[in-house]
Amino acid sequence: MDERETRRSSYPLTIPEVLLQSEAMQRACAARNFQEIFRLVNRRTGTSYASMAAAIGKMTSARVSDIVRGVRGIRGQQVIERIADGFGIPGGMLGLPPRPWEGSPEDIGGADNVPARGEVVSVDRRAFVSAGAAALAVGPMVATQLDRGRRVIQALDVMGNDSPGIVAESLGKLVDHYAHSISAMPPSEVYDEILMVRSYANRFLDSAGVARQRKDLELAAGWLSCLLSIAACDMGAHASAHLWCADAERRSKEVGKPELAGWSMWTRSMIAFYQGRPHQSMSLASQGQAATPMGTVIHAKLAAQEMRTAAMVGDAEGMEESRRYAAAAMKSIPSGVNAPGVFSIAMAEDPPYTATSLMLLGRFREAVSSTSRVIETHHHHGVRSRGEHSPGYARALLILALAQVGTGRLDEAVSAAHAALNSDRTVWPTVVLAGKFNQVLKRDFADTRQAAEYDSRLREVIVHE
Repeated sequence: MDERETRRSSYPLTIPEVLLQSEAMQRACAARNFQEIFRLVNRRTGTSYASMAAAIGKMTSARVSDIVRGVRGIRGQQVIERIADGFGIPGGMLGLPPRPWEGSPEDIGGADNVPARGEVVSVDRRAFVSAGAAALAVGPMVATQLDRGRRVIQALDVMGNDSPGIVAESLGKLVDHYAHSISAMPPSEVYDEILMVRSYANRFLDSAGVARQRKDLELAAGWLSCLLSIAACDMGAHASAHLWCADAERRSKEVGKPELAGWSMWTRSMIAFYQGRPHQSMSLASQGQAATPMGTVIHAKLAAQEMRTAAMVGDAEGMEESRRYAAAAMKSIPSGVNAPGVFSIAMAEDPPYTATSLMLLGRFREAVSSTSRVIETHHHHGVRSRGEHSPGYARALLILALAQVGTGRLDEAVSAAHAALNSDRTVWPTVVLAGKFNQVLKRDFADTRQAAEYDSRLREVIVHE
C-alpha cells in the first residue's frame, strides 16, 4: 500500500497509483475531461457505477452512466472537489488546492478559513500572484480560473508600468470581454475572476491624479461592479448582488453615465421578479426607465421588464401598453450601437420577455409560437455550436415547457424542460423557472411517470449545483 492509499485508508475507493500516473489519466485530468476520467476508473479498476457514485457522494449511478456516455457534464467546483476526494486524485491534477487527505492535518487550513459560496472576500493582489505561481508547480494543466485571473493581473501590471493611462482603456476592453463570457462560464468562476480585476482597479483609483483618467477608471470600475452583480444574481447570492448594484449606481452618478445605473436597476428588478415580488420589480423597472434616455439598450430592456411584471400581476392591459412602448424603445436604438454580450438586446419583432408575458397571462398557444420563434432565431444555431451552455436558451426552453403544458401537451413540455437542465451552466433564474414547471406538473399531472421523473431530475440538478 503506497503512502496515498495509506492516508486514504478510511475512504471507500482509492484508484491505484499505476492508473493515476498513466498518460491517459494525466491527460484527462489536465483537460478536466470527466467523461474520460469516469470511463478509466470504471474500466481499469472494475469499479461499478454504483460504487463510483457512492464514493463521490450526492450522486446516483444513473448520473455516472450519463457522464460516461457523454450525455451529462460536471457542474460546480464542489462536485469536482468531491470527485477528487472520492477517487483519490490529488487536487493539483484537477486544478484544485491540495485536498485534506494529501498531507497531515496540521498542514491543512481549518474550515473556518474557507469563505462560504458567493461570499465577497477581499483580494490581495501580491498574495494572489504568489498563489498563482505556486499553482504552476503541480505540473502541466489546462488554464484554470486561478491561471486566468493571474494572467490578467500580470498583463495589467505590465501595461500599468508602461503607462497608467492605458489601464483604464484595458479595463474597458475587459468589460467587453466579460460581458460576453459571463454567459458561458460557471457563475462562481466568472465572479471570482471579475472580482480580482475589480479589486485591482481600486489600486489605480486610489492613485489616479488626472481628472479624465480617474473618470475613465471610475466608469470601468462601475461596469465591473455591474457585471459582478449579474454573476452574483446567477449564483443566487442576492446580498452580494445588491451591494455591487449600489456601487455601480454610485459610480454612475459620479461619472454622469445613467446607463450604468439603469443596468443596476435591471439586475435588481430581475432578482425581485424571480423572487416572486412583481410590484417591487415593476417599480425598479419604472425607476430605471426614468433614469435612462430613450434610444439606449437598457431603456428598452427595462420597458420589456416592466411588461412582464405587469403580466405577472395579471394586468393584461398594462402588459400590452408596456409591450407597445418597449417595441418603440427598441426601434429608437440607433443602428449599430447594440452593446456587447449581456448588455445587449435581441432585436426582433417582439420585445424580450414577450413569450413569458403571454404565458403568465394564460395565452399559452401564443406563448408557444413566440418562444419557438425566439429559440429558432436567437438560440438554435448558437446552441449547436456552443454545446447548450446558454442560460438564456435554458430559460427559453422552460418558458416553452410552461406554455406547452398549459395547452395540455405534456410530452412536448417535459421534453423541453429536460433539455433546459442539460446545460453545463445552470443559474439561479433557471432553477426558479424549473421549479415553477415542477410545481405545475405536481398540480396538474401528479400521478404521471413524466412528473415523477422530472421531479427526480430537478432534485439531482439542485443537489449538484
